[in-house]
Amino acid sequence: MKALVLALLPAVALAAPPPTPRRVSALLIPMDQGAESNSVKFETYMNEALEQFSGFTVRKPEELFGMPADDEAEASLKRGSKGLEESLAAYEAREYEDAERKLRATLKELHQAIGAMRSCADLCEATALYAAVLHQRGDIEEAKLNLIDLMALNPTFELNPKRYNKDFISLRAQVATSRSAALRGSAVVKSRPAGARVYVDGEFQGYTPVTVSTMQVGNHMLRLDRPGFRQHGQLLEVTPDDVEVNAELTPTNNYKKYDSQLDKVATEIIKTTPSQAAVAMGKSLSIDRGLVGTVKDLGPNGTEVVVGFFDLRNGKKIASRRVVLQGDEYGQEKAEMVRLVNYLVNNGMGGGEQKVKSSDPLDNRHGMEDWNGEDQGGRRRVTEKRKKDGDPLDTVNGTEEW
Repeated sequence: MKALVLALLPAVALAAPPPTPRRVSALLIPMDQGAESNSVKFETYMNEALEQFSGFTVRKPEELFGMPADDEAEASLKRGSKGLEESLAAYEAREYEDAERKLRATLKELHQAIGAMRSCADLCEATALYAAVLHQRGDIEEAKLNLIDLMALNPTFELNPKRYNKDFISLRAQVATSRSAALRGSAVVKSRPAGARVYVDGEFQGYTPVTVSTMQVGNHMLRLDRPGFRQHGQLLEVTPDDVEVNAELTPTNNYKKYDSQLDKVATEIIKTTPSQAAVAMGKSLSIDRGLVGTVKDLGPNGTEVVVGFFDLRNGKKIASRRVVLQGDEYGQEKAEMVRLVNYLVNNGMGGGEQKVKSSDPLDNRHGMEDWNGEDQGGRRRVTEKRKKDGDPLDTVNGTEEW
């Protein structure tokens, strides 16, 4: 019998299910208003870095808290798309008065549907069609204004020669080289809370608050996304004078519950003892491990990021690190977040075998490894003396633990 059991063991082992990937996420808590924008940006960089490790299932903030579309914008888009079909049918039937009436209603709906759009397809077509109707009835100046809006939305939008006559296409070319089309303006985009991703005409521009400069005058599509909040969209009218947009974002119920835990989590995670607040947060978000930390604006001294790698099943801090960032002129913030994640995961033995190994000789280095080896006012001699004395704190630079 014993021999039979031993013979069956390999088969049982082979039949055993593979280990379940650990659910992990990066969650940063802004400690002041100035850190709100950076916290979302740094979370994004860190979660992207976590995806390079096998054995992890990365749950991004938008998955944890939701980022629902604007229901009213979705409804307006449906009505606008239907109105565009009816307007086009009237235009092709040369019922221009009916087409103009329908297009006005269609454009109103589409202007309210910006939050549900990922391209200007319907809005651009409706704008072009409306300009063509105005041109058809002889209102040339009004047609030019709508063509400027069309070029602001999409400078390369092509007019179908089977639909639009040569005179109208020539007017478009004339407007494209006009002084009005050469005018540029800027927009300062803010949101409450800050840190929303900003898209103008479908192109990513940064995180609020952000200044979007050198935009062509006319109408543009503005969309804001922030995990845990309803998506926001609106028509942005750019003029030669600077404009400012302030958007109030609506939180989801999941984010409200998460937000109510943050003060307690921020207080506990700096301790070396297990954090019960972190355990409760991990349970509510259904994640096993977490890169949980704080972001603080230090003004002219940069931005402080303090992060711990936690086992959220028991609240134990496996590894920790503090870094101070000094701007992002050369994209160093993303590189620093990648190094930070590599350090925490590798030193925390938590888990995961890295899928892609970098050939960068500085990879996994955070720039502070050699500070204790520098001759800074006699520190080298002090360090050497400690080595002789067998100091247990030798080589510790003060940033390993909080």
